[in-house]
Amino acid sequence: MPEARATILVVEDDPEIRRFVCSALAAEGHKVVESANARRGAIDATTHRPDVAIVDLGLPDFDGLEVIRGIRRWSPMPVIVLSARSREHAKIEAFDAGADDYVTKPFGVGELLARVRVALRHAVRPASGEGALRLGPSTIDLVARRATRDGAEVHLTPTEFRLVGCLAKHAGMVVSHKQLLGEVWGPTHLADTHYLRIYMKQLRDKLEADPLRPRHFITETGVGYRLLADDPA
Repeated sequence: MPEARATILVVEDDPEIRRFVCSALAAEGHKVVESANARRGAIDATTHRPDVAIVDLGLPDFDGLEVIRGIRRWSPMPVIVLSARSREHAKIEAFDAGADDYVTKPFGVGELLARVRVALRHAVRPASGEGALRLGPSTIDLVARRATRDGAEVHLTPTEFRLVGCLAKHAGMVVSHKQLLGEVWGPTHLADTHYLRIYMKQLRDKLEADPLRPRHFITETGVGYRLLADDPA
């Protein structure tokens, strides 16, 4: 699916913002479906089967979180939240509901379009484990369970491989603490965020060119982590 032929659903009740976002997406060559409320958005999501959904949270009929949960019951499509809610708790709620990314109003159109491009790459990326990740000087092959840095072998523990694999499934997107802990350590460890701090530090020390200024294992404060891999050569 070429990025320029994607279908994007925009669920936004503010007509000026909706028009602005839809115009910017159309100018990039996307087909845009507009929904002015949550009920219409839920219907349009199932009818048009978009490649990406952009969802406001403060909708007039019911909360955008319900739209996201409804989508997640039947589709893994990337969902980008576009909201004036900037508090950490609101972001955590959105990610726990199934959002993949979060853009706070007011926003720059360039940033939003960049997030859409990342979401589209995520939508067509093969399942984690196919191919190798390039992270600056480091390469990780999740199938062969082999990591190198500057051509030299790097030892990663089984837990570190699981953590990288979980982030790689959602490369470019924010993965919440809760989701990472559940997938890597299991449902009895959902509150053990200190595990993540320890293991992310280990991964940065082993794989980042500058662990103190990481370019690939990114912290989203209070919410989770994001893996930014380099494009294949």
